[in-house]
Amino acid sequence: MRQVRFDAQGSMIRWTETAGEGPPRVYVHGLGAMSTVYHAHVAAHPELAGRRSLFVDLPGHGISDRPADFAYTLEDHADALAAVLDSAGAHGAEVVGHSMGGSVAIVLAHRRPDLVGRLVVTEGNLDPDPPATAGSSGIASCSEEEFVHGGGHARVLERVGPTWAATMRLADPAALHRSATGLIRGTRPTMRRMLMDARVERVYLQGEHSGELPGRDELVAAGVRVVTVPGAGHNVMFDNTDAFVRAVALTAAATAPAAPAPTGSSNRP
Repeated sequence: MRQVRFDAQGSMIRWTETAGEGPPRVYVHGLGAMSTVYHAHVAAHPELAGRRSLFVDLPGHGISDRPADFAYTLEDHADALAAVLDSAGAHGAEVVGHSMGGSVAIVLAHRRPDLVGRLVVTEGNLDPDPPATAGSSGIASCSEEEFVHGGGHARVLERVGPTWAATMRLADPAALHRSATGLIRGTRPTMRRMLMDARVERVYLQGEHSGELPGRDELVAAGVRVVTVPGAGHNVMFDNTDAFVRAVALTAAATAPAAPAPTGSSNRP
């Protein structure tokens, strides 16, 4: 395990890593998740194995510290992630981010383009004020006081299902609420604009069951390779691991027609 300070109080962001060749590949989890849980099986796949891989837990999540006075905005998370890459000597990294982690990766590439050589964003939030079905909306729908001390955290854990709850219960409730609020607030410029303007190779993965990606044509026109992963919902790396791996490894086109509009689910970061 490795660690580096991410705030003035000396709070630590932590990660684990595997040795390998080539540009580092950095995995970043979504809201209420952990990087090893969501990505270790991916990094061990024969098509991706052999690369130096970093599994980073964002502030307030997993094995990283959870300072009470930290704002946990997308910019804050991106700056903490930058501290990891600087400490690890991982400039020009391939950053693979899921959901909120994808948004953080986009902000990182915008703020510190020297650190990012390639972006792979899996169902990352691109716009402020996502649909009410998004998990971040459910968390941020009540005040921080109600969520942390009034039973909101427990209600969310019951509602999201066992897979997400297994890691969400390990995140600090205040950090979870502030992260969700920051995700809904978004950034200026928006994450979508940052992704379109980034001057690195960009791949956006959308699960077939999540429906058509809003603004897909605009992203493609800006040079973003949009991949619809068949048989997958929001958690693409669990639902169709092989297709996810192919998209990350760029060994196959892996595109497919978009699915009809989904029935909807709130079980997403």
